[in-house]
Amino acid sequence: MRRSLVAGNWKMHGRLDANRSLIDALVAAPRPACEVAVCVPFPYLAQAQALLAGSAIALGAQDCSVHEQGAYTGEVAAGMLREFGCSHVIVGHSERRALHGETDATVAAKAERALASGLTPIVCVGETLEQREQGQTEAVIGMQLDAVLHLLGAQRSSRIVLAYEPVWAIGTGRSASAEQAQQVHAFLRARVRHHGADADALPMLYGGSVKPDNARELFAQPDIDGGLIGGASLKAADFLAIASAVPSP
Repeated sequence: MRRSLVAGNWKMHGRLDANRSLIDALVAAPRPACEVAVCVPFPYLAQAQALLAGSAIALGAQDCSVHEQGAYTGEVAAGMLREFGCSHVIVGHSERRALHGETDATVAAKAERALASGLTPIVCVGETLEQREQGQTEAVIGMQLDAVLHLLGAQRSSRIVLAYEPVWAIGTGRSASAEQAQQVHAFLRARVRHHGADADALPMLYGGSVKPDNARELFAQPDIDGGLIGGASLKAADFLAIASAVPSP
């Protein structure tokens, strides 16, 4: 049985007072059937760690360096994230790929570094609208995924979480249909299986304008195990409603 996960990606949002109100509301709510994590900006890791102490909600970060340590000004090491109680870290988000020039090889190296530091990498893949319209979805996301699977090998690849986030659906209000999302997730699971990893146990999340009103249909698909949630994760009621939409095991 694959575990289900709903992870909130706060992106570059948050202030101390607002963070406290949001996390307090999440902690006070009844525990949903799935695992829940919040991936917060680096400056708020200590605050979030303290507020989440003793709760069932996991703490994550939004990126990590490919380096263990050294003269890399502005970088944050995966080992540092572990010291602040992180269990997860997002790598390869489309905004990192587009705005910071991260390559498939860089994303793979970050996933490897995360695993070596005891973190679970949430590895993001996704295509642009132009690539989808040109029928390149599987070629693009297959290449993105292959870079990670080749570097990690079958055994370590089984320890990641995979997140499909179509670039054209992130922050646009336009979500992939449940059928579109399932089709891609099924392709990704078959690709993982082809590489010899335990595809049947590997959680796969959908991200891209997930909201309370479309979450249940998305999460009902056989290969979708939860979501990587952007804007809706900043509103406690919406995030909790999305988490509660994950089917009970």
